[in-house]
Amino acid sequence: MANLRAFAMPKWGIEMTEGVVAEWMVKEGVPFKKGDIIALIETDKITNEVEAEADGMFPKLVAETGGTYQVGELIAVLAGADETPSADEVSAFVSGFKPADTAVASKAGGSTPPPPAAPKAEPAPEPVKKVSIAADANISPAARALAEEKGVDISGITGSGEGGRITFQDVLQASLPPVSIGGSPVDIAPVGETLGEVFASPLAKRLAVQHGVALSSLTGTGPKGRICKADVLAKVKPEPVAQAATPAPASAAAPMAFARPAPGTAEIVKMSSMRKAIARALSHSKSTIPHFYLRSKVRIDAILGLRAQAKAATGEAPSINDYIVRACGLALARHPDVNVQVHGNEIHRFGSADISVAVATDKGLITPIVKGADTLSVAAISREVKALVEKARTGKLQPEEFQGGSFSISNLGMFGIDQFDAIINPPQGAILAVGAGVRQPIEIGNALAFATIVELSLSCDHRAIDGAVGAEFMRTLKGLIEEPKLLVG
Repeated sequence: MANLRAFAMPKWGIEMTEGVVAEWMVKEGVPFKKGDIIALIETDKITNEVEAEADGMFPKLVAETGGTYQVGELIAVLAGADETPSADEVSAFVSGFKPADTAVASKAGGSTPPPPAAPKAEPAPEPVKKVSIAADANISPAARALAEEKGVDISGITGSGEGGRITFQDVLQASLPPVSIGGSPVDIAPVGETLGEVFASPLAKRLAVQHGVALSSLTGTGPKGRICKADVLAKVKPEPVAQAATPAPASAAAPMAFARPAPGTAEIVKMSSMRKAIARALSHSKSTIPHFYLRSKVRIDAILGLRAQAKAATGEAPSINDYIVRACGLALARHPDVNVQVHGNEIHRFGSADISVAVATDKGLITPIVKGADTLSVAAISREVKALVEKARTGKLQPEEFQGGSFSISNLGMFGIDQFDAIINPPQGAILAVGAGVRQPIEIGNALAFATIVELSLSCDHRAIDGAVGAEFMRTLKGLIEEPKLLVG
């Protein structure tokens, strides 16, 4: 009798309740090795590659590709690589499966799971070591109270606040225990002499093998020149499309690049997990948050000049958006009342500017976070944004890279949009919408001149941010953008 085991929908993060089986990377009855990628599972924002923890085989794949399943729900039946279970054994296992979490819906019934084992006695907590903090120490009151409560020695903490002041977040980070890495050793043997020497992601290597693409001929566009999925797919030739039995007349118009529903009909497309998450968050934001908007026009010619100099000197330059992220980081440091999140009846002010940058992907909008943008140079922000965008578009972002943030930027200027108002990304208190740079005639020193103008629109949550506070922030931001030497100093 075969030793059958359940392969259930995994759980990543406390907020995950369901996942989508994006793709099965193995077939029923085909053995796989430890470390092989066996499935791609989509959550609201990312796609995770699931690796096999041991050699094995799936006698039955229960979940359909593209299907949505609750956490803990059975999605496949797992057996040993050399086992051959009968169809009756597999069917009996599926019908008798019961998720460990009884709150998770399951399509099949089963017996009541055994009661959980009695919890182990927790060791007595160690007494908190008392610390002495000088009265004139450069530390916020909240950070001082936390340091005394947790027994944190602040002598080794470098403050991230204005003037090197130690903030609540600095002390909280220092109070966390060191992360220990356990588990069994990982097999890092190269997949082959050729592929093992190429700096590419595992997915890119697999696609290269499937499609016969030579990785040595590619230039990576990922972080530090890493070859990613998009680089390989760009070299894959599309499969020829079968011609219709009756050729179209020579005078007929060229066919559209996408399939269209027949006239008078509508195509029904199910929302992806990401699209459903976006719908929930933004519907809640627009219906419950009192938005108001502050708009301003800024000249960006000085930034364009700096970019031209950087391009001539190094061959590459940060984008306009990178300069705006840096300007927002500095402006938020000067106006902490805008650098906030709203949680019920509480306003959380942050000591660092963690700026979410909206990125459009083929599955929807995602907002990876540039952390500590007020402390990073424009060049560092440019590198960070490029790496985050690449992760976002290949579904490789980790939850901590897109959840949270204290402010957002949405830039549609590259699409030729002059001006727009963005919806606040809860629980954040504000979001900046950035339009396209347009050459316009303006008056400078009683003379007519042309300048490149960008329209900015700040959407504010009126529960936390008043009009005057938002206006002061916009005035500071305008000054930083029009005098960009302040950004690179």
